[in-house]
Amino acid sequence: MRAAAYPPARLAWGIWGLGAALYLIGFYQRVAPAVITGELTADFGLTAAALGNLSAFYFYSYVAMQVPTGIIADRWGPRRLLTAGSLVAGAGTLLFALAPNLWAANAGRLLIGGSVAVAFVGMLKIASHWFVPRQFALASGMALFTGIVGAVFAGVPLRLLVNAFDWRPVMVASAIVTLALAAAIWWLVRDDPTEKGYATHFAGHGNDEDARSVLEGLREVFRYRNTWLLFLIPGGVAGPLLAFAGLWGVPYLTTHYRLSTAEAAAVTSTLMVAWALGGPFFGHLSDRLGHRKPLYALGLVAIAVGWGVALFFAPPYPILVAVLLVVGFFSGCMIPGFAFAKESVPPQLAGTVSGVINMGVMMGPMVLQPAVGWMLDWLWSGGMENGARVYELSAYRTGFALMMAWTAIALVLILFTRDTHCRQMVNGER
Repeated sequence: MRAAAYPPARLAWGIWGLGAALYLIGFYQRVAPAVITGELTADFGLTAAALGNLSAFYFYSYVAMQVPTGIIADRWGPRRLLTAGSLVAGAGTLLFALAPNLWAANAGRLLIGGSVAVAFVGMLKIASHWFVPRQFALASGMALFTGIVGAVFAGVPLRLLVNAFDWRPVMVASAIVTLALAAAIWWLVRDDPTEKGYATHFAGHGNDEDARSVLEGLREVFRYRNTWLLFLIPGGVAGPLLAFAGLWGVPYLTTHYRLSTAEAAAVTSTLMVAWALGGPFFGHLSDRLGHRKPLYALGLVAIAVGWGVALFFAPPYPILVAVLLVVGFFSGCMIPGFAFAKESVPPQLAGTVSGVINMGVMMGPMVLQPAVGWMLDWLWSGGMENGARVYELSAYRTGFALMMAWTAIALVLILFTRDTHCRQMVNGER
């Protein structure tokens, strides 16, 4: 009998692409508050700390869902997981759009974050089944690229739409698109190529559906030293980037570089685009060189230097943009970290460890967005403009110092990881 062929690349990428669409929406929702800070502040009467908290409600549930998402992904498979995530994300977006008060807005953000949290792990599960193993890091990088496209939509395009229609109708339209995606995922996505008559690429096929509890899965993945380190490190990359591009960069640039909101959004979008380009680059280069650790360490050094120059030396505007481009591009160094973590544990724990690492990624902005806002309020000198608080440069720099601290810690921790040399661990041995 003739052996089944592997799925064609077009089909594999198409199925992966539907999961990527939810990730795109998640990124869009993640950074959307950055360009509607004025509207949110006016509608709900927010201080900087309250605004940071409203934005961070997305991350509170996102982080909380990561480990359960990994376990559920191993049990349910990506089709059911991504469909449920899209449905809840659409409902949360609608609640946020129609919120009569801050409590309802916070609840909407909470629902959005917890539901789109399934996207990245779902995509990684699809990649581990539908793609050849050597493409896993590339798929991780392309996932980031797709997400950043969503972040770019939440920049200048969102600002222009809000100027034309107001923020609430735009968010209602976003909810409708998200609900339509849920139907498409259920109709077209399948968990494994065998469900369409093809051979699977998954090394542990038949073993990833173990009925493990959340605690059992956590105990297993945290038996490996790299899991601990790779959980703590990426917050020092994504945290500063999303604290700046996802919330505080626009008010900082409008206040201290005298840019318009649209111009400031263009700068933060450029930072995100550079991140999108860096992800596939570092993923592909890591696969090609056969190393994870050295590229990650190099990226962290460049990020630390870049943030220091951009935020503490107040460079002229053209130099600021150039430095932010470098920071964004080298932030792509965190993408091989997902393959790094997957290779550091047995294959049947792929979903669980992916959830753990993605939780570490989002711990950064979850902590830093409200922390920077709290620091701004603490150092506020009483300045007001158009009914909103204005913060001095020294206050921003003190808040941004928290970002730098996490990056410095990450740089130290990466030195203690054990490189996998791009080889998958099997049953505790490489």
